[in-house]
This record gives sequence, structure tokens and C-alpha cells, in this order.
Amino acid sequence: MNWKQIAGSWVMVPQRPIGIVHFLGGAFVATAPNVTYRLLLEYLAEKGFAIIATPFVNTLDHNAIAQQVLLNFERVIVRLEDREPAFKGYLPIYGLGHSMGCKLHLLIGCSPGVERAGNILMSFNNYAARDAIPLVEQFNTAVDVEFTPSPAETYSLVKENYNIRRNLLIKFNNDNLDQSAALNKLLQNRFKEMVTTQTLNGNHLTPLGQDVKWQPSQEFNPLDALGQWFKQEVYRDLNQLKRSLILWLNPLSTL
Repeated sequence: MNWKQIAGSWVMVPQRPIGIVHFLGGAFVATAPNVTYRLLLEYLAEKGFAIIATPFVNTLDHNAIAQQVLLNFERVIVRLEDREPAFKGYLPIYGLGHSMGCKLHLLIGCSPGVERAGNILMSFNNYAARDAIPLVEQFNTAVDVEFTPSPAETYSLVKENYNIRRNLLIKFNNDNLDQSAALNKLLQNRFKEMVTTQTLNGNHLTPLGQDVKWQPSQEFNPLDALGQWFKQEVYRDLNQLKRSLILWLNPLSTL
């Protein structure tokens, strides 16, 4: 499988897809998700899920970003339905978001007519612009700079309009940016039996786990053993995340 760029998104399609994952990344790493989240997304593709990773550039208008990435996603689906026989039948669609990508999936889930089999929200945060963008502190205090919707407005929209019933919230035990607890309360009130929260080892950057290159020598030696151990340590938290995602998406999958 290779990444292809279709209608503004990066797409990877296995031979016989069992579902579709629409991925949205964090605010400052979302412009090239096929690179920054490559290991995680390619693992899901290997497990049978078509990946549609939609890049975006962060602005203050999160509503506009959400609608644009939704439009780009729908354009990809139309193209795939025309080109790929597997997409002519029903395939469940799951949203997968990291950090700001979670907020965008929540806003998409508040839009009329949007249907998802479920959403996975990793390291959700909903900070005000002043807390999320350090440069805002240098602006004139008379200028009101805030995201649209604001944090309070986002929670209100989710409380009233969010329509995705099945949700997995993932938080990491060393992530001081995570605000999943507040979101969990809102979702539990709407879909009590359909919301799961998991706390995994890792930090806010765990989903971005990058490949560590190690070329063993022709004859295995102690340095090779050290290199393998290092790779296992680097990947340990990412591998735990991979297992949690696939068990929720497809409980019958072999890990």
C-alpha cells in the first residue's frame, strides 16, 4: 500500500477494506499527517481500514476548518466510490482525532446529516486562544482574540448537538494538556453506555511516534541487542496505543 493524494487528503486503501478511518491531527502537525502520524495510520491500514488523513492549517475559526475538512473528506469518498469496487457497498466510518483534531471531529459530529460508526478522540484539549497560542499574550489586551467556537461554546454545542453515539476517549498518563475528563462527563450524559475512556502510558506526543532507523550488522552483536532494546522502549507506548485502537475498532482483529 502507498499513500495517494486525493482531493486534498492523504489516502491509503488496503485491498479489502473493512472500514474507513478519517484522521485529523494536532494543530501544528496536521499539515502532513501521512508523515507525522505515519506509523500509527499505516498500522490501521495494515489491519484493513482505509485511511483518509485530511491536512489543515490552524486558524482562529475552528468551525470553518471543521466544515472544510468534512467537505474534503466527502470529496474523497465520492472519488473512491467511483474508482474502488469495495467502496460501492457499506463501510463503517470512524473519526480519529488527536489534540485539536478531536475538537474538529466533535464539531463535525454536531453537523446535521453526519453519520459515523464512532469516534476515537486522543488527548482532547479545548483551550482558549490565549492559552493555546503564546503570541496572543503579546497582542493588545483591548483586542478580543478567541477561537470560534470558544471553549465554552464548544462544550455547549457538544451537549446539545453532538450525534456520534459510540466514542473512545484516550488520555495519556503524562499529558498535562489533556482535557478528556470534562469531555467524558458531557458524553456520558448523552450516551452513557456508549462512551469508554482509557488511560494509557505516554504523553501528548505519543501518537506521533516516529520510526527509529537501526540497521543490524551481519553478525548479531551486543550493540545490535542495545539497538533492538532501544527501539522497543521507543515504540512501547505507541504499540500499546495501536492495540487499544484496533481492539476498539475491530475486537476480532488479530494483533
